[in-house]
Amino acid sequence: MLKRVDRVQIAVPDRTAAVERWAALLGAEMEGEDRVDVLGARRSRLRLGTGYIEILQPDGTGAVADAIAQRGGGHLFAAGLSTGDVTALAAHLDSRGVAVTSENGQAYVDPGSTGVPGLRAVLSTEEKLPSVGAIAFLYEATLLIDDPAAAVARCADIFALDADIFVPIGSEEFGYDGSLTLFQPNQLFRFEIITPTDAAKTLGRFFARTGPSYYMSFAECGQLDLVAERARERGDSFTPVPSPNAKDNGAAETIFLHPPALGGMMLGLSRPSLAWRWSGAPERVEAMS
Repeated sequence: MLKRVDRVQIAVPDRTAAVERWAALLGAEMEGEDRVDVLGARRSRLRLGTGYIEILQPDGTGAVADAIAQRGGGHLFAAGLSTGDVTALAAHLDSRGVAVTSENGQAYVDPGSTGVPGLRAVLSTEEKLPSVGAIAFLYEATLLIDDPAAAVARCADIFALDADIFVPIGSEEFGYDGSLTLFQPNQLFRFEIITPTDAAKTLGRFFARTGPSYYMSFAECGQLDLVAERARERGDSFTPVPSPNAKDNGAAETIFLHPPALGGMMLGLSRPSLAWRWSGAPERVEAMS
């Protein structure tokens, strides 16, 4: 029933500052502003890639204000998931005991009823949109959790996903283990549901501070050099990961934009097709041009 990760929602104390960062660094364009009553927040909607970035600022009491107070600043608040029929998906979630609140054509999933700690999602109708800015599309939201196997099984159930196409994932370098819950065959869109395996590494330290929560999002980007140049000019912190292929002369194939660069959310950018290297089809990775 899920099509793709079509947006992310970011909770911030100051929408103006966050909007400026996304526009200047990645070329996001303002789409509009409104209020989300169910979250108690004012929202700036930005177009980026083939989807959206939604910047949420508290407007009184509510979930966004509570999240910022708990985390102490801006952060990745929710993953945005598209579907062909929001009403049908909401009904399926209800049949699985998951509460959903509809507002202005979107459906907000109650995180307390999902059975997956830290999972917060907003559902929207799938749109075919031209790409805007420096990224091609978002494809992943990373959720840190204690028991990834149970969380993966529950996600498959509540979102009607085919667990046969899920891909195990793990890294000794970064210290984690878990699964990619691919939404559709032969497409990259998914949750990455993982648990830290080394308390001394960045993921482990983050998890010790926040508990079950979103950690970052990933996007495909064909303009890594441009993004890196902009980040250097702005003094924004980022980590480039060079290609292991000697003939690529150390060119970056992945960039991690650190949370302060984008108002509190870490964003990974991978060159076109690279994500298939760890997504079950390494033969689909194309050489760097």
